[in-house]
Amino acid sequence: MEIFATFDDSVFLEAKDRVAVTLSSYNAKVCEPQWFCDKTALNTDDPLEKQKIYKFRGDLAVRQGQHQEALDAYSNCQEWIADNNLTIRRDVLEGMARCCSKLGQRDRALHFADLLGKEASNICHMTSLLLLKVSIYQRFKAVVSELSALQQLCSMLPFNPWHWYNLGQTCLQLLENSRTTGRCESADEDKPGEAAELGEDRIWLKACSGFIRTRLLLRILRQQQSSFVLQRTESTLQTADQVLQRLSPKETTLQALTEVLSEDLIPDKMREEYQDGDSLASVRVQSFKERWWDRILLTGVLEADGPSHGMN
Repeated sequence: MEIFATFDDSVFLEAKDRVAVTLSSYNAKVCEPQWFCDKTALNTDDPLEKQKIYKFRGDLAVRQGQHQEALDAYSNCQEWIADNNLTIRRDVLEGMARCCSKLGQRDRALHFADLLGKEASNICHMTSLLLLKVSIYQRFKAVVSELSALQQLCSMLPFNPWHWYNLGQTCLQLLENSRTTGRCESADEDKPGEAAELGEDRIWLKACSGFIRTRLLLRILRQQQSSFVLQRTESTLQTADQVLQRLSPKETTLQALTEVLSEDLIPDKMREEYQDGDSLASVRVQSFKERWWDRILLTGVLEADGPSHGMN
């Protein structure tokens, strides 16, 4: 059974009678490579043309690793973006956030990310925003915020194994750092109230949960895969198994976590879950805490097992 391959019936309907339209001849515009870098390129009164020039310059600078030049070009581009051109506006804001992150400007990067969030209208927009924030938090070692963003991704797209895998890997890295430094560290100075989230026992349990859920999802998905996609799945499954051996939870813990994390893995439910194009206004996404974490804690595995048994 294919879980994610759903099509609207209208796709297979026969096309209605169409009126043939004769296109008038036109002269195609021929552009030289990197024409937008020419000093005379901006000698135009067309706002759309100026928007394209600055956007292309910014994209090229990013590709060349010149992030300050890219940031300047994107800033100029903003002035020429039409109010109704949300696609380019979002692209430019994301580019500015990533450039600021590369330049070590955390506050500015998060500012542009917040502006991007105000224009998010569907699941796809929010997914892109959260992935952007994860990359920013990773760069500045803001672990509490990074974990929060990853948990939001898992809650919004619960059947995407890669978000769960990244959650597990982040927790694993924290545990390894804790073994080296004696404590889990984070640059989230503005979130002292969430220090409990970095307790070694909770990080260990979230790592186990992330890799168990990854393993459950990939085992379902590989039934529909082949070629290099299947190879990647098999490689990740092997990694997840190896990490769980290192974390060494008890068999009773594995069973309890598997039971909680597999309850919603029903084909019909998975097919009907939120899709990328769904409007944010039409869905209610349960938080990671209410959907999984509270129920995981209720199993009592943290008291029965714990990190003292893990990280061989």
